[in-house]
Amino acid sequence: MEILIQPWPWYVAGPGIALVMFLLIYSGKNLGMSANLRTMCSIGGGGKYSDFFNFDWRSQKWNLIFLIGSVVGGFLAGSFLTPDETVSLSPDTVRALHEMGFKNPGDGYVPDEIFSYESLFSLKGLLILLGAGFLVGFGARYAGGCTSGHAISGLSDLQWPSLVAVVGFFIGGITMTYFLLPIIFN
Repeated sequence: MEILIQPWPWYVAGPGIALVMFLLIYSGKNLGMSANLRTMCSIGGGGKYSDFFNFDWRSQKWNLIFLIGSVVGGFLAGSFLTPDETVSLSPDTVRALHEMGFKNPGDGYVPDEIFSYESLFSLKGLLILLGAGFLVGFGARYAGGCTSGHAISGLSDLQWPSLVAVVGFFIGGITMTYFLLPIIFN
């Protein structure tokens, strides 16, 4: 007997996220995944080299546990709760991706042209991943947090800088999708 498992509907997942955010705000904590990188650098002794990493990392244990839970939860959901890996894309999106050289858009969550071992060990793939990693890391530090921290936690706290950051994230995503991606892959 095959059990078809679907993603949680918005009316379950949305209030669940809202409840978690309420509990975090109530306890005076801010959610942010990139903050864990600072914590891990502090644990590894980064405070000896930069004052940015010189803080009491033990106060962030709860966030490290949240990170571990996110990784374990993502693994379990991806391994056991996903009926298939196809992604529904509009015909216009599929056509545009085919024109850029993507062979099977929508067959998986990430395109093999970017996220495969073959492309990783090519000069173009390595430059794309290094450049993207640098921009995400620089952007998260420059914006004072990552997308999860600003879009979920910061907006829940009604923080003006988070609204500005989220608008910037969307502008960056649209710019990448409509202007830079066609240049990189054509």
